[in-house]
Amino acid sequence: MIDKFCDLITEKIKSKVTDIDEERELIINFGVRLIFGELPKILILFIIGFLLSMGWQTLLLFFLIAPYRSFTGGIHLKTHLGCMITTSILYLLPIILSKYILISDKNILYILAGLITISSIIIIARYAPADTENIPILSKKEIKSKKIKSYIALVILLSIIIFNPYKQFSYMIIYAIFLQNLTVLPISYKLTNNKHGYEVYTEETI
Repeated sequence: MIDKFCDLITEKIKSKVTDIDEERELIINFGVRLIFGELPKILILFIIGFLLSMGWQTLLLFFLIAPYRSFTGGIHLKTHLGCMITTSILYLLPIILSKYILISDKNILYILAGLITISSIIIIARYAPADTENIPILSKKEIKSKKIKSYIALVILLSIIIFNPYKQFSYMIIYAIFLQNLTVLPISYKLTNNKHGYEVYTEETI
């Protein structure tokens, strides 16, 4: 229902504005979907976080991990309920896990940070940015840009993991990176019946 409403708004904009090609129409539709579809989900996520007495952790983790997720990409479930569940898992589960699975030994933290860094570098190199048929990334220039930004975001997150004084916060970020990396893998696309942009559209050469 929300998708149909967003498509209707896009058509209204298109009918009133001249010279809107197919590419610009996709961009407009994405913006409309972001306003009416994604922002309410984010608001619900924060509300759930505060109801579970972990609101500030949810806010902080969201603003730290969201850039990494936007650059690396990953699956998007086809229903708004599915997206809401996925978003909740990605941002709330790491906070819960960090409360109960936390090892005080700093060496273990460094080992885990090293493992998540190595695995992330490999995943970014091979699979990022992992687009979808609804939001395809076909330009070689954009792919390269997002890949570089993914590495930069990873370095920032790794620095926070190592240098911040709160171990629970460090574990929270490690778990969040791990879960986000799972959404980029081909097995996740197969299990959720997602498709990459190149499977649907012709690849550009720019």
